Amino acid sequence: MSFGLRMRLVLAAAVILPPATLLHVARSTAEQSPHASLAGQFLIASPDMGDPRFERTVILLVEHNPRGAFGIVVNRPMGERPLADVLRGLGGNATGIEGTARIFWGGPVQPQVGFVVHTAEYRRAGTIDVDGRVAMTSSLEVLQDIATGKGPEKSLLAFGYAGWEPGQLEGELRLQAWFTEPADAKLVFDEERETVWDKALARRPRDI
Repeated sequence: MSFGLRMRLVLAAAVILPPATLLHVARSTAEQSPHASLAGQFLIASPDMGDPRFERTVILLVEHNPRGAFGIVVNRPMGERPLADVLRGLGGNATGIEGTARIFWGGPVQPQVGFVVHTAEYRRAGTIDVDGRVAMTSSLEVLQDIATGKGPEKSLLAFGYAGWEPGQLEGELRLQAWFTEPADAKLVFDEERETVWDKALARRPRDI
């Protein structure tokens, strides 16, 4: 585990909270453009991606509406830490907690903020249902539930997110910086991370 990651965990607040304004805006406008939303899709970096931060990345798009887009990179693991250390660093109760947590780089925006992407059978106040199979929760309680065996069946803990201003993602899609495909829970949670981009890219129709 790098010193930089340790510092991000220490700097995180006592509760892991998403950017409240962004998620409030996303929810309040979601019904305005239901047919245009790409929420629940993978953004798959083009082989010609010009931004080195996103080279060979796969992003789960959590929200997409007229005011912008919000997603979590799902194939950039940064290392593992004892789950007790993660909880303790975030102000949670680590008593008797065993096991490790795999930490992911979720994107370049607000790397001190944590997000748990998880299977959709689990729900708490503030949980965002992405596509009926995958959801996202950003709270200390979800980590506490995972640590005590009461959490979702499968989960991924990421720090930071990828965000786009209004029209920005659409412009990048027109330039073919990204390709889109429906999100697949198996690629989010089960496949080896080094194979996720290749397998997601292989889903594209061959004539594109």
